Amino acid sequence: MSEPAPLTPAEVLARYAAHDGTVPSFLGARAHACPEALALCFEERRWSYAQLEEGSRLMAEVLAANGSRAGEPIALLAANSDIGVLVFLAAARLGAVYVPLNPAATQEDLQYLIGHARPSLVLAQAADAERVAPVARALPQAAACVSLAGLGIDAADAPEVLQALRQAATASGAAGARPTQTAQRAAPRSEDPLVVIYTSGTTGFPKGVVHTHRTYILAAEGFVARMQLQPTERLLTVMPFFHINALFYSLGGAIAAGGALITTARFSASQFWHLAAESGATEFNFLAAVGNILMNRPRSEFDPAHRIRKLYGGPISERMHQVFPAEFHVPTLIEGYGMTEIPGACCNPFSGPHKAGSIGRSAVHPNYPGEFSQLRVLDEDGRPVADGGVGELVVRTPMLFKEYLHDPAQTAAAFRDGWFLTGDLVRRDPDGYFYFIARKKDIIRRRGENISGAELDRIISDHPQVSEAAAIGVPSELGEEEILVVVVLKDGTLAPRELIAWCRERLAPMKVPRYVTLAEALPHTPSHRVAKHRLRTDKSLLERAYDSLRG
Repeated sequence: MSEPAPLTPAEVLARYAAHDGTVPSFLGARAHACPEALALCFEERRWSYAQLEEGSRLMAEVLAANGSRAGEPIALLAANSDIGVLVFLAAARLGAVYVPLNPAATQEDLQYLIGHARPSLVLAQAADAERVAPVARALPQAAACVSLAGLGIDAADAPEVLQALRQAATASGAAGARPTQTAQRAAPRSEDPLVVIYTSGTTGFPKGVVHTHRTYILAAEGFVARMQLQPTERLLTVMPFFHINALFYSLGGAIAAGGALITTARFSASQFWHLAAESGATEFNFLAAVGNILMNRPRSEFDPAHRIRKLYGGPISERMHQVFPAEFHVPTLIEGYGMTEIPGACCNPFSGPHKAGSIGRSAVHPNYPGEFSQLRVLDEDGRPVADGGVGELVVRTPMLFKEYLHDPAQTAAAFRDGWFLTGDLVRRDPDGYFYFIARKKDIIRRRGENISGAELDRIISDHPQVSEAAAIGVPSELGEEEILVVVVLKDGTLAPRELIAWCRERLAPMKVPRYVTLAEALPHTPSHRVAKHRLRTDKSLLERAYDSLRG
């Protein structure tokens, strides 16, 4: 008996009652339609949609009792967990603004981020509660700081977590905190701020990117179309919830489809395929660093019983296109493009055609006919660039962020005539497919030529003995810059001069690095991208580099 044809994205969304453009209504429609369906898995705990709905309501009572106020931020410092998901959904229910923060942040970083966000309430995992509390108290209007330790994080299952939340809400009220009745307040609106995601801060201080309930839901529903998600889907994420990929695509996409989200506290490469098989995951989001790590792990860790059939992420190298289908039995890899400010701006169409090396075409939405996101390529004077030429990508989309938190000047500077300036250089082919070239600030200026650091990273990383590579510009005696590539090797050795010779066979002379520095590891941002700003400030890299001009 043949399997039924998959539902179209529009048919998937039509299974649920219309929502009012807010996250509580969005979740509620799924809880009403499929209350017993699996919604969330975290380690041994499993949540149905009915339990997730109840848990978000109880968590809202706890947050309100501890001082949460509508329209004000609630900061969370914790590793991924189901409790964190409840905090997000509860903040949305209260009309508060969710601010997820990286628990690996330094004390200096925390002081900046919490000081900038100005939350009325800070929640922290037990390991960080003590160091966060004085930061919260030092705010001009002191914020309450609550440890997650009493909110069911050690419970065996979802019902035990719900019971812990009932007790926490009761205890907070008995202690004289803000009454739980404050959870009963005006419902949030679709254009209200929902979440602030801080950028990785590649230059200067991180910016707080504000998204509304509406833009979150549009991005989530758009992910149903991007990955042809079904109600039976199980989306696995090992990325942190302070990253837009996990929060908007994986969690949002799971809710939009009425499927399940699977998450874990941290990424373990050695246990990844076991987790995939055990959880029944069908879809997985990743960044290049995660894909490279998995490809370089021993094949003895691979579990062929897994059910993952589609991956979303990027950039997807030629080697990934070979290894994941042939060795990992994952047939569909979809490369796309987005930023914290513009989630899901474009991607390769799920049903094809797929173009290797392309970030795809303009995004679509199941309920919006035609082009959903508009993309253009402009030169430095704001004029359109012909197909095949390189220019800056500018975007206009309904999924566009609302503003940079407390920074109207930066918000204004990010736009030109209503179009968001991505700061990314791309080219467009005659079929409407876009190709990422480089960040404008990842351009190396060498002897009058602009050279893409990202292009060099990709090509050098294809060397069979290279695990990861990052090219940066360093000062040249002749002015402008020379190219230095920092290389992490796989098992074995590779002489820098051999790598230079390999590059000469594949790169134009102007693009061949002068310097090679071998390193045990590269620094990464919380979203797993190479932190090139840290490499550029490390003077020791040049001091210990192999210089191909001097042998």
